[in-house]
Amino acid sequence: MSEKTTIYDIAKALNITAATVSRALNNNPKISQATKKLVLETAAKMNYKQNKLALALKSGRSNTVGVIVPYIDRNFFSSIIRGIEEELYPLGYHVIICQTHEEEGTEIDNINALLNAQVDGILMSVSKHTTQLDHFDHVLKKGIPLVFFDRRKDVKGVSTVTIDDFQGGYMATKHLIQQGCKRIAHLSGDRSLEIYKHRYEGYKQALEDFGLKFNKEYVIQSKSDVISGHKAIDKFMKLDDRPDAIFSSSDFLALGAIEQLKKNGIKIPEEFCVVGFSNEPFTKFMELSISSVDQSPVQMGNTAAKVFLEQVKDAKVKIEKKVVLSPTLKIRKSSSRS
Repeated sequence: MSEKTTIYDIAKALNITAATVSRALNNNPKISQATKKLVLETAAKMNYKQNKLALALKSGRSNTVGVIVPYIDRNFFSSIIRGIEEELYPLGYHVIICQTHEEEGTEIDNINALLNAQVDGILMSVSKHTTQLDHFDHVLKKGIPLVFFDRRKDVKGVSTVTIDDFQGGYMATKHLIQQGCKRIAHLSGDRSLEIYKHRYEGYKQALEDFGLKFNKEYVIQSKSDVISGHKAIDKFMKLDDRPDAIFSSSDFLALGAIEQLKKNGIKIPEEFCVVGFSNEPFTKFMELSISSVDQSPVQMGNTAAKVFLEQVKDAKVKIEKKVVLSPTLKIRKSSSRS
């Protein structure tokens, strides 16, 4: 395997100093245009590749941004990454993607790896098991912009881009009430996460505002997967006064609930209405399409990237922004009785 070309090889070929080659490659104004042109042409012919890490250490900029998500294979998070890339790639940035699998230790390792890679900023959605804040403070102390999207922690100096989860829960529950539903259940994710806590609070507020009684037996906290949706319906079917609708904090829970309702011979939406949350692609392509709250993930990614760019534009000015996007309700067959 041949050795990589260095600036010393270029200098020897042109009979100039390595310092002159380095300055020419880095567009130093002290080097003439003729010399720059000659160095660049020679570097291209010799297949010279600049050491990006060394360049980053020298300039203080790497033109790379770290993005940390719980799972990369979830449409919501992959769409956010797409939104981030749409904003940053045209400006010459490259994105390094990490996933935590909801583990705090992995999140800490990811952050340390990104800092070692000299990233210019970190955009992330916090793991649901994260309780410590030290690793976030470590990023800020290094002067690296940190932006939370979707899931966040209260850390001074960190900008956030979120959806109005309370409003999403409220509008979903209000819609079910307007369809004539009286006994509305709620399938909740882990409410130690703000997103699920706020969706639950929006659900409760809508019940109160429209004069419906809150029934704690109608609320189940579980994992956000299809099997948990099956189990929730099995529990509801054992109640003397069964629910007639579900607002689910997850589309996967909603899908599981619908599958189990059908198995029990319950007609949707005539006898039972269902609304999910996230507007996953499968919700609109099913024969019984699922109503869902759309979180606009691409827009969330766009916005998170723009917030980052504002922060690096003038490093001397400390910017802390709290951006809250408005959700929209996509009404489909699973809840539409009109």
